[in-house]
Amino acid sequence: MDIQALFDVIENRKNNPNEKSYTSSLFKEGLPRIAQKVGEEGTEVVVAALAQADQRLIEEIADLTFHTLVLLSARGLTPADVLAELEKRHK
Repeated sequence: MDIQALFDVIENRKNNPNEKSYTSSLFKEGLPRIAQKVGEEGTEVVVAALAQADQRLIEEIADLTFHTLVLLSARGLTPADVLAELEKRHK
């Protein structure tokens, strides 16, 4: 699954909430909870990078990426917005 496909699923969960969906529950809890999860996952990435196996680091970066995409969606932003900023910095 690429980033855009994952983001499309996240957007779908935001626009069509499902009681059984973790993603829908994050949107229901709101921006403070989503931001908190990004912070938690960021810390877990640092711990994994410094003291855990490569597989654990991959898992934590996947969690951080997912929650970051949820945060973008919650703020009405997209991965394209981030890529545009990166391209601007590269020039």
